[in-house]
Amino acid sequence: MHRLFVAIRPPAGHRAALLAIMGGIAGARWQSDAQLHLTLRFVGEIDRHRANDLADALQAIRFASFAVRLSGVGTFDRKGIVDTLWAGVQPREPLASLHRKIDRACVAVGLAPEERAYLPHVTLARFGRSGGAVEPFLARHAALASPSFTVDGFTLFESRLGHGGASYHAIDHYGGDPD
Repeated sequence: MHRLFVAIRPPAGHRAALLAIMGGIAGARWQSDAQLHLTLRFVGEIDRHRANDLADALQAIRFASFAVRLSGVGTFDRKGIVDTLWAGVQPREPLASLHRKIDRACVAVGLAPEERAYLPHVTLARFGRSGGAVEPFLARHAALASPSFTVDGFTLFESRLGHGGASYHAIDHYGGDPD
């Protein structure tokens, strides 16, 4: 079985800017450079045959390149406890359009459609059950902004879980040059 997701890696300079603001929250498990990505679609656990079918379906996706930028920070919570800290990405619509195309490719190979609302973001940190005191970080970085970067491709990744967290391995790239 393969645990897959489809994502965009921000350029190295943008990742460096995100790494530079990480820190200062007790209990946060900060992402490494290798983990920073903008998820377009989480696929989950699938067998090799369906993974191959998905790779073929992704190959057929076409879209015009577009520019996005990092914009602001926020959190996701579970039952009122913060579990994820993220950097936002704007504008949302071209990413949402690409997400819908990828979701249709997933459904075409027999996967369930994505049920959650799509919010483009780059995860910065994850938290355990106790959450973390994120308010000072959110206030300090509310105006996070970056220069635009061009999205002209995306990558299919495999996530491998280990003692130090997840490691991500590029399986195939679609479109422009990967970073």
